[in-house]
Amino acid sequence: MIKRQLCLFLAISMLGSVVFAESKGRQVSETGIRHSFLLTGNKTCIFGEDNSIIWQVPGKSRDGYVLANGNILIAFAKEVKEFTRKKEVVFHYKVQKPNGEISTAARLKNGNTMIAELGKKPRLIEVSKAGEVVVEVALQPETSNQHLQTRMARKLANGNYLAPHLLAYAVKEYDPTGKVVNVIKTDLPELGGRKLKSWPFTAVRLENGNTLVNLTLSHRTVEFDPNGKVVWKSDNKSTGNRYKDACGLHQLANGNRVVTNHQQRDKSKVQIFEVNPTGKVVWEFFHPKVTPHEIHILTTNGQKETSLLR
Repeated sequence: MIKRQLCLFLAISMLGSVVFAESKGRQVSETGIRHSFLLTGNKTCIFGEDNSIIWQVPGKSRDGYVLANGNILIAFAKEVKEFTRKKEVVFHYKVQKPNGEISTAARLKNGNTMIAELGKKPRLIEVSKAGEVVVEVALQPETSNQHLQTRMARKLANGNYLAPHLLAYAVKEYDPTGKVVNVIKTDLPELGGRKLKSWPFTAVRLENGNTLVNLTLSHRTVEFDPNGKVVWKSDNKSTGNRYKDACGLHQLANGNRVVTNHQQRDKSKVQIFEVNPTGKVVWEFFHPKVTPHEIHILTTNGQKETSLLR
């Protein structure tokens, strides 16, 4: 009896060790790719190349960057904070009424922080280091549903702003006056129209002038030329059913694209993966306790990632 109990105890202990090890995360790559990265979502943390969490703050988050000075800028649902590595807050902005949510935060070259506010007065703003709103661009999301008005907006090199509007099935480019100067439609017939809910979530302007867009509930990543024509796509058919609500996106310097699956609830399946320009999956990250939103790849096999196209 004692021997049987001992065997049972050892079996449970070994199972516990497996679960603990798996909860650390697991990177899979045939070619040995290893990344460190900032992750936002149900966890707000930095994973090292060894899969361990090397920095973390409490709370669910939506967007984030590791800045050039080493600090971490995080957009939560109601506020934006810049943390030092010691978790000291050195910048803080709260959503302003009549708006109720924040989706985006990005530090600009001029030192301002671009923030997307959602609500009765949806807008993109630039906030100075002192916390003052110095630029305001009204958005046209075509819906009063604040949670679905826009997601990962970005400022472009030409001074314009790129905003994905989910329920409008459109990625709109705004000039600094708020005028829409270009629209990329995501409800194209070749993408399944509106039936497949091809809502744009993250839109990235590439160096060649094309726009790379994650389409959430149609589970795909699509590259459009400046005229809105599809020139490249990755989906479940080409990746072996790895997509499940494509949200986060980072275009790496080598041309590969990293995608996060926000609604992947089957923890035996991949939460984050990377495809190369030919569409082949070259890297995967599994974690049973992660619901990823956005991602910022920091290093690859010890080398700093130089691309900020995300």
